Amino acid sequence: MKLLTETYAKDIAFSLSCFDRLIITGTLPEISYGGGMTSYLFQKGVKIFDYPKFAEPFKELIRSNAESIAKDNGVEIEFIRKSGVRKESIISKKIGQRGIDPGIVHIISVMETCNTFKPWHDKATGKTFLRPDQSKCLHYYFYFIDEQLGLGYVRVPTWCPFRLQVYINGHNLLASELKKTGITYTMIDNAFDSIENVGKAQEISDNISVEKIHRKLEELAWKFCPVYKEFNLRYHWSIMQAEYATDIVFKKQEDLQQIYGELMATAIHTVKPENIATFLGHKLDGRYQGEVGNNYNVRIEGSRVKHTMGSVSIKMYDKFSKILRIETTANDISFFKHYREVVHRDGTTSYEMAALKKNIYSLGFLGDNLKAANKRYLEFISAFNNKEVGRKRLEKVTESKTENNRNYKGFNFFSDDDLSVLLSIVRGEFNISGFRNKHLQKQLGFNGSKISRLIKRLRIHGLIKKTADSYKYYITKLGKETIIMAEKIKGLVLVPAYCY
Repeated sequence: MKLLTETYAKDIAFSLSCFDRLIITGTLPEISYGGGMTSYLFQKGVKIFDYPKFAEPFKELIRSNAESIAKDNGVEIEFIRKSGVRKESIISKKIGQRGIDPGIVHIISVMETCNTFKPWHDKATGKTFLRPDQSKCLHYYFYFIDEQLGLGYVRVPTWCPFRLQVYINGHNLLASELKKTGITYTMIDNAFDSIENVGKAQEISDNISVEKIHRKLEELAWKFCPVYKEFNLRYHWSIMQAEYATDIVFKKQEDLQQIYGELMATAIHTVKPENIATFLGHKLDGRYQGEVGNNYNVRIEGSRVKHTMGSVSIKMYDKFSKILRIETTANDISFFKHYREVVHRDGTTSYEMAALKKNIYSLGFLGDNLKAANKRYLEFISAFNNKEVGRKRLEKVTESKTENNRNYKGFNFFSDDDLSVLLSIVRGEFNISGFRNKHLQKQLGFNGSKISRLIKRLRIHGLIKKTADSYKYYITKLGKETIIMAEKIKGLVLVPAYCY
């Protein structure tokens, strides 16, 4: 199947995949939970109910450090009292005034919810300890432009256990690497508009050094949260949220807009929960309890369709009406799996498919998973406007065929029975793991003999193929294109027709 990037190659300048938004959290593991902080206080000879008095000097140290940084960089600390104020708008205005030179852009302070601890005495056990609590404390947002990371921020709470939050953008990170290698480029916001050597840029994107990012995170913690030095501990860095974008950059806005409307309308009507699971490399069965669905909205930047499965989503939108962006977002990266060593409770180890660990050294494996999700989505939407899915392929699927003197009728897109068959074999779990006779019996309610004849009919028309030495079947490329077309006819033709 020709991808959209091949079909419209003459209208496309280039395509590039890289991380976009990255939010990384820093924790001090030894004191990040109630038991750990309780043990720390015991070691220091501090009484549990003196915890607030113990923590107060750290708050003052962070405050004085923020004021010192503001003074050294000639900026004012701006306190935001009202909720709903967009920090991004404030920072955008500041950058417009100061330019994009490296350094501190602005410092914002705001009262926000933070994790903390509460002294507690258990009368039943007679033990005194700290237990987890939530409160509001002053937070500082240090916005910076760094030569390596570009524009970002560090969010620093003024109360124990000092859980940091760092935002960086993968496009800015890649831009700094391109600059070092002498590759010229231009950007619009957080998207590349032109790149001198796209192949090399993609190679650099695929091999971003996590070690360099780690060292930079340590520098940021050292500079903006000096209190952690008092604990003689080191921060552990985890991925809180990651976005990975595939940008297809068209030469002209009108080139994208000619096809974007149909792409959007078809995605809204044809993407089902099973498809979403397939994009994200998962199976969808009755045990799944999370939310799965589609959402469409129109923003200033353009219209967007978003497909969600629990903590992960994949969306498509037209950025600046010129860039077709497919973007997968993970709010919990353990949603994805890879082959790694697993340590069991009894101390034994084995290598198996297991959930991604949340530490930053999973970035490479995470990038592979997110990039693959974008590719699967691109393959799906490529069938919408694929001119090859035309008369010849339609004839191949709809015309009757004869084999061994037996006739096998074609598939009728306007038949409810045929549509139910086609939509059944494209379920997400079947795309990933294939299907057997018994699976279709369960889906369609037919007996084994009837399913056997149906499978033969699907094979004769080239919609499915059998794996060697097994009774498992997979949908073919022709089958995927045909079924997408069937869904499109049902969603855009049949259903609207029955509404009137």
